[in-house]
Amino acid sequence: MTRPAGRDARDPAVVRALAIDRASPPRERTIDITTTGRRSGEQRRIEIWFYRIEGKVHLSSPPATRGWYANLVAHPAFTVHLKHGVRADLAATAVPVTEEGERRRLLAEVVAVLDQDRMRALYGPPAPLEAFVAGSPLVEVRFS
Repeated sequence: MTRPAGRDARDPAVVRALAIDRASPPRERTIDITTTGRRSGEQRRIEIWFYRIEGKVHLSSPPATRGWYANLVAHPAFTVHLKHGVRADLAATAVPVTEEGERRRLLAEVVAVLDQDRMRALYGPPAPLEAFVAGSPLVEVRFS
C-alpha cells in the first residue's frame, strides 16, 4: 500500500479532529478507511465510524463478519481518511483486539456511544454488549 503524504497524526488540526468523546455526533466520528483486499490485493475504501476510547482510536461495527476487518487482519497497514473538521490521509496500522476482557471493556464504551438517546432515535437500539463481545470486529488504530 502506498503511504499517504501530507498531514500526520501530530498536526494540530488532525489532533482536534480525532479528539472526539462519547457525546460527539455521528458526523464527527465518520471517516473513510482504505484497506488492502485480503485475497485480491486491491485497495478497498469504505466509510466507518471511529471511537476514541482510553485515549486511543478504535474501529468497530455491529456484530457480523466484516470484510474490512478481514482485510486489516491480513494486511494491517491502511489509510485513515479524515473528512470532517480537517481533510487528511493518515498512514496507520491496525492492531486487532482479541483478548476477551479487553474487548469487553472497550466495546462497553462503543455500546454506550450507540445507546445514547440521539443515536437510538437515529439508528435504533444497539445490540447487547454480549453480542458485541462475541461478534464485533475491534481494532486499535496506531498512526505511523
